[in-house]
Amino acid sequence: MADNKIKIPVDTVSEKAHSLVILVNEFINYLLVERSLAINSIEAYKGDLKRFIIFLERKKVSDFSSCTREIIVDFLLNEKNRGSSTLSVSRALVSIKMLFRFLVMDRYLKEDVSEIIESPRIWRALPSVMSEKEVTKLLNSVKGEAPNELRDRAILELMYATGLRISEVANLKTGDINFEIGILKCRGKGNKERIDPIGKRAISSIKKYIEKSRPQIALSSSKLPPPELFITRFGAKFTRQGLWKIIKAHAKKAGIKKNITPHTLRHSFASHLLANGADLRVVQEMLGHADISTTQNYIHVDRERLKNIHKKFHPRG
Repeated sequence: MADNKIKIPVDTVSEKAHSLVILVNEFINYLLVERSLAINSIEAYKGDLKRFIIFLERKKVSDFSSCTREIIVDFLLNEKNRGSSTLSVSRALVSIKMLFRFLVMDRYLKEDVSEIIESPRIWRALPSVMSEKEVTKLLNSVKGEAPNELRDRAILELMYATGLRISEVANLKTGDINFEIGILKCRGKGNKERIDPIGKRAISSIKKYIEKSRPQIALSSSKLPPPELFITRFGAKFTRQGLWKIIKAHAKKAGIKKNITPHTLRHSFASHLLANGADLRVVQEMLGHADISTTQNYIHVDRERLKNIHKKFHPRG
């Protein structure tokens, strides 16, 4: 067996969780004896798994066969909530994956529920989410009738109305929008096509841009305009960086202090939908997420908002 200094003491958890500790110690022994890992590495795995056991204990899970994918995701979100870095959360996921692989290999478990959890990249910190008031300030910062202002207003309204990625906005064609039905089609990651609804305000801004602004901008170039919906003052297709500069400039103009990234409007779109009662699966479809666990990050954002409201207004908060 592994050295007692490396093992997790059984008396650190309740009696019901003893079986969890015993199996984790079997895993630690495997890392030490069969994998010959360095003590420092084993200590890191032990620390992650000890916190995992304590979390399972709170969830009243006393057997790894009762541990679900959702419980593992909740644990990782809990780690993030308590201030763990992205690197630490990623390592915790690796520790759990290695443990479950070992438990299946040694026939303690029939299946590995951790296997289908996406790679640690999903635990990157989300960019700042703007409040609804901040989004209104951003959109109201573009009020002029100049060609570039009508275009910028249409870009911002579209991004908040649909949650499109900035690359999807750059590649959107004029023929991709059906104004009568109020939908657009776009190609996202993996070249997968999806259909998204557009709100009335975004449709109105885009129509105004197409009718009054785009033709004038196109005249500034001797070349035929590209098929993309949004074009630069030189009559060319936008790059992702070019669109980002527009967003940053108007955020500064609106007096928004948060760090606005290319994904901020997308994250705000998703968070505000969920906060107002939208179904998670529907939001997943609109965002074009292959895995719903990615969309669940936005529930985490809203949970924090609800917790703050409870703390502020509940007599025993």
